[in-house]
Amino acid sequence: MKIGTAEPNSTFLTQGLALAAVFEQAGLGPVETLEARSASIENAESLAKGQIDYGFMAANWIGRAMRGEAPFTQPTQLRMVSPMNLGPMFFIAPADSDLRTVEQLRGKRVSVGPATSGTAQHGRCIFGALGVSFDDFTPLYMDFASGAEALRRGEIDAQLQCPIPNRVMTALDADFDLRVLGFEPGGLEKVLAAYPVYGCAIMRKGQLRGLQGDSPQPGVRNVLVTHARQSADEVEAVVRAIVGGAQELERANALFTGLGSLWEPLRAEGEAALSFEGVPLHEGARRAYKGLGFIA
Repeated sequence: MKIGTAEPNSTFLTQGLALAAVFEQAGLGPVETLEARSASIENAESLAKGQIDYGFMAANWIGRAMRGEAPFTQPTQLRMVSPMNLGPMFFIAPADSDLRTVEQLRGKRVSVGPATSGTAQHGRCIFGALGVSFDDFTPLYMDFASGAEALRRGEIDAQLQCPIPNRVMTALDADFDLRVLGFEPGGLEKVLAAYPVYGCAIMRKGQLRGLQGDSPQPGVRNVLVTHARQSADEVEAVVRAIVGGAQELERANALFTGLGSLWEPLRAEGEAALSFEGVPLHEGARRAYKGLGFIA
């Protein structure tokens, strides 16, 4: 079994490694986790070509991949397997800068992730909802580690970071005084209204040294997807392994904290609760959730 993840030190990669261990314990191995520089985009393309069996994607990408909308060149028969986490996408700046909000990044130098990454796309969504164009500031297309080092050296003014905990953010926060940027009144609400696939994720006081209070941020729903051609029996076994291994996943990687709560909407809304961007559940996933009592 092959699982597509993302760049080194990314949330997708660390989650994928934990997931692989749970799958192997459940007898679904051997499992290979593959890095993907372009994360969600590359994983969708690899699924279409049959190069991987499962892939991590941000939920805001999967509908476009299924329909073949830019940047995807052809429709891919994606199917939902399981949510993986709801985590904040947030901007950081040096603690001694005058920056306080995302809206103040006009005219600044901002690392937004690799050009074809899901992170850069999140940046376009967030800024776009606020009426800020990428022409209104200087975007730098750096991976998380390079962006963090550039921030440390004063070569950029801010960086878009992925959900915590992640190794780059942990290392940077340990010895660099930083600030998590908030939004001007109504700003976050504009983002959530423009992109319903996001949720409100609260970064709690003390999670980072620079967090002096709770900070609401756009929360990206990251999901595990597969192709429609994948065996229903295998997908059912995969979902059962994830649900049965939820506590082990939380112990192995804090990004999975609260994973169990992400299946609960199935009880009230049925499979539509996990059909993000119109991508339906794989038949095997549907069978698993019914058998586990999440869907009547």
